[in-house]
Amino acid sequence: MRALLQRVSSASVRIDGEIISSIDHGFLVLLGIETVDETTDIEWLAGKITRMRVFGDDEGKMNRGILDTGGEILVVSQFTLHASTKKGNRPSFLKAAQPSVSEPLYESFCERLSALLGREVRRGVFGAEMEVGLVNDGPVTIWLDSRDRE
Repeated sequence: MRALLQRVSSASVRIDGEIISSIDHGFLVLLGIETVDETTDIEWLAGKITRMRVFGDDEGKMNRGILDTGGEILVVSQFTLHASTKKGNRPSFLKAAQPSVSEPLYESFCERLSALLGREVRRGVFGAEMEVGLVNDGPVTIWLDSRDRE
């Protein structure tokens, strides 16, 4: 399970020109689910995100987490995070889980993240063509991969 975590001042998802989900300051999480992902990946990734200390303290150092700041989270499913560009110029998405597998894992991930956060996590629409807008704060962008737990 891969996540591109972005600290944002604001983020939103539009479908057909209409905003269907938005947040103010917090995290935009682009989530990619791989064929081998399971519940343990959800637990690790959701925990890592809620414990990630990338918000400034009184001295401007990144010492505060999303729970400390009252920030919001917007999660958008993005299978392209599992693109393989090893051969040629057209990416392969063979490692990305099919919707029948990835949608339930996406929903479970959002539910677990909500439970850890203590409030609702905003969401994109799984499988929909979306326009994702964000103001990256910092910029702070962090790559997390449950298969490569550095």
